[in-house]
Amino acid sequence: MSPWLGELWRVIGLGFIALLVGLAAGHLTAVLFLGLALYLLWHLVQLYRLERWLNGNKRFHPPDAPGIWGDVSQHIYRLQQRNRKRKRKLGKMLNRFQEATEAMPDATVVLDAVGSIEWWNTAAEELLGLHYPRDVGQRLANLIRHPAFAEYLQREDYSDSVVFPLPHNDRRLVSVRVVPYGKNQRLVIARDISRMQQLEQMRRDFVANVSHELRTPLTVVSGYLESLEDDPDCARVHGKSLGAMREQSERMARIVEDLLLLSRLETDEHPEPPAVVRVPGMLDDLCRDARRLSGAHNHQITLEADEGLWLKGHDNELRSAFSNLVFNAVRYTADGGDIRLRWYADEEGAHFEVRDTGIGIARHHIPRLTERFYRVDIGRSRQSGGTGLGLAIVKHVLLRHEGRLDIQSVPGRGSTFRCDFPVGRVLRREESVA
Repeated sequence: MSPWLGELWRVIGLGFIALLVGLAAGHLTAVLFLGLALYLLWHLVQLYRLERWLNGNKRFHPPDAPGIWGDVSQHIYRLQQRNRKRKRKLGKMLNRFQEATEAMPDATVVLDAVGSIEWWNTAAEELLGLHYPRDVGQRLANLIRHPAFAEYLQREDYSDSVVFPLPHNDRRLVSVRVVPYGKNQRLVIARDISRMQQLEQMRRDFVANVSHELRTPLTVVSGYLESLEDDPDCARVHGKSLGAMREQSERMARIVEDLLLLSRLETDEHPEPPAVVRVPGMLDDLCRDARRLSGAHNHQITLEADEGLWLKGHDNELRSAFSNLVFNAVRYTADGGDIRLRWYADEEGAHFEVRDTGIGIARHHIPRLTERFYRVDIGRSRQSGGTGLGLAIVKHVLLRHEGRLDIQSVPGRGSTFRCDFPVGRVLRREESVA
């Protein structure tokens, strides 16, 4: 029998007894009122016992009570037991989380919805200079005062990290990333990249120095090779070998020039102010150069350019980036293939697009194409005369112009390389004239 049905029968029984007693005593109303009062008093007693148990130590079993009050007490007790188990489980999970983050070598800080510090690990004390309990509840942006970090925390997009020197120790460079979780909570992860930055600078200096040192011997070798090729007797006997040596020296010279350009793009953090770049005229020149490079391969090279669309930037850098994309399309497109160049603008900014019907690129290669010396097909790349640095140059030029490179390709059907520039870089010809 359900508790409510049992309680209903209890009320009916009590009322029937009160009715009989009232009729027998001749005081029906008084007896019914007395019975109702006793019934309410009984409920008040049970409610009082339940309230005392709830306000007291709820770890003990609830008070025994007949009827519906016993069922209510049991329901509350079972809910409390489940809540205690859930709390113990959550507590264990929180302990594991804290133990895991405590073991992490990176500094980890937990922020609440308003950016105040809730918890941090030992690495955060050492790297960020946090102290317990002084900094609990403080805003992290107030303790680490750096404009780049404050701006980064205010953003809603944390897909990238931010790099800045620590205010209390500018020799230490940190990379900070924010991971949102829970209800508007954030996990701040900071890593000391000072050593990595030093190694990267050493690598850049080494590449730049070696490239500079190679220019002189390469020039000497090229000069001697030209002299030997001009000698009829030597050219007749060793012409094939001299030709191969000249091709390899020219290829090495191109690699050196590309390495020097990459080194300059990486180390020149404060370039000259941007100037007006007449992109349509530049693309006309590149289109003519591409047709000459194509030669007997008979590629169908077409250009569609918005003549009034110019760009704020650096002419030499953009010419280098665009020429690498155009010449790559010529090198990796079969004879008679189509190569389409397009320069246009929309509401998102300006775009330079190179579309070809070449060999295409498998999807798993695309994320690594802008790495130095990364090649999809080593043999074919060397045969075509590529240095393996072209797309790395494109990437760095676009970064310096606040742009990005988008690559779409299907093996056997061709590729599309598109350079996207923000609206702030776009300039109309009439605006420049004005």
